[in-house]
Amino acid sequence: MRKALVLSLLSIVLGGCASEPAPRDISGIWINQAAIDEAAKGGGLLDALSSSGPTLEWSIDAKNAKATWRSSFERDEGTLVPDGSASWKVNFYGGENTDLKLEGSELIQAATESFPRQAFVRPAQSDVGEVSRGTNADLFKSVHFEQALKSAYLGGEWRVLSGAGQGAKVTFSPKGQVSGLPGINGYELCLGGDCATMSGGLDSLWLQQGEMGAAHIFVRKGRTLEIFEAVDVSAPDEMPQFYPGKREWALEKL
Repeated sequence: MRKALVLSLLSIVLGGCASEPAPRDISGIWINQAAIDEAAKGGGLLDALSSSGPTLEWSIDAKNAKATWRSSFERDEGTLVPDGSASWKVNFYGGENTDLKLEGSELIQAATESFPRQAFVRPAQSDVGEVSRGTNADLFKSVHFEQALKSAYLGGEWRVLSGAGQGAKVTFSPKGQVSGLPGINGYELCLGGDCATMSGGLDSLWLQQGEMGAAHIFVRKGRTLEIFEAVDVSAPDEMPQFYPGKREWALEKL
């Protein structure tokens, strides 16, 4: 009788444990596809990112209980704590904690006093090449998000309507290369932070040839892209303050 009672209690305990499924593995990269989709409509880039951000990318290592959050100019690493089979808490040192939840194929970042509700998906392109983290600036880069954004925002072929190389076809690669613009072989989009402050909130990008480069202001309207010289009106001891100067190129998407 006693043996039967022990076995019965053991089965209840084991059954209770089995009824609580193990947390699902959310390790890997998650990107803010809504921000990319909004930018792909062909309007202002900073406006699109601010309307769907500010979080651009999550990098999660569930095995080591780490979750890294990145915006356009900030990065923070927190401790990942399961809160059910499809829910987690990310505890940041000295900062606001964040709730994450799986809903179908999306990872949802719950709304807080600081951030709105945001949704993230796995990047369609997982091979972004070797990611360098050699400098402090590299640590803040949302590499997977940025490459997906560049592909959606500037992908395809463009034609030079006016400016050097008029009539030439231009391509902007997701990894930051440019072909077809005379004297230019690389670019970076400004997603926020100091570069946005220096341009007064106007959209800007960095164009370079080899080791030499300069900031430029751009205006995207649908299938047209105008690129202007960035004129610095600041004093020598002040942070640069850029305004659009002469138009260097007008491009049309084919």
